[in-house]
Amino acid sequence: VDVFLRNKLPFLRQFDTKVIVNIFGYTVEEYAALAERLDDAEGIAGLEVNISCPNVKAGGMVFGTDPATTHELLTAVRSRTKLPIFAKLSPNVTDVTAFARVARDAGCDGLSLINTLLGMAIDVRTGRPRLANCTGGLSGPAIRPVAVRMVWQTAKCVPLPIIGMGGIVTAEDALEFIIAGASAVAVGTANFLNPRATLDVLSGIEEFLALRGVKRLDDLKGTVNTT
Repeated sequence: VDVFLRNKLPFLRQFDTKVIVNIFGYTVEEYAALAERLDDAEGIAGLEVNISCPNVKAGGMVFGTDPATTHELLTAVRSRTKLPIFAKLSPNVTDVTAFARVARDAGCDGLSLINTLLGMAIDVRTGRPRLANCTGGLSGPAIRPVAVRMVWQTAKCVPLPIIGMGGIVTAEDALEFIIAGASAVAVGTANFLNPRATLDVLSGIEEFLALRGVKRLDDLKGTVNTT
């Protein structure tokens, strides 16, 4: 945290954009303490709370797959910061909308959907998992249809701003999330393949809006036609 505040944040403050810091921990107190530490830092517009980490005090159960621990964690974070907080929800649950309601009730200002899906790969020659941890988070284009579906379901039942994410590579990918109900999008994995991915997505969205005569991106939000 000290290194981030000393070295990274001053660099990020140079740019005309909002900085939302993703935080995680292994106990409720770690999350809360981190939120408090960042609360007064100049240049931070909000916190994204990654609730897909194992709770070491509950036998390693992931915070974001249990409603009670999710509520406890987010309530603790809310009590220690004045910053807007976005709960980054796990897709590895039966009903993501139930956890969206928990986040709302705990005082979250918005939601991020989705985190990675739990996956596994096996080396057929050795019979051993390809990942040292046996399982790991699957991201990239493969998860986008799942992410779009969860954004659509959540936007219909919880009136909180949603940052949509999961496999966005092109402007069309990003627009899917907006039309499904997201207020904004995030680009992750694509940056590893193309450092200009985010800029390409942005320019593609602007071109789409101009061609369609749409004045504001928000005019497309939640306009999916399911009839």
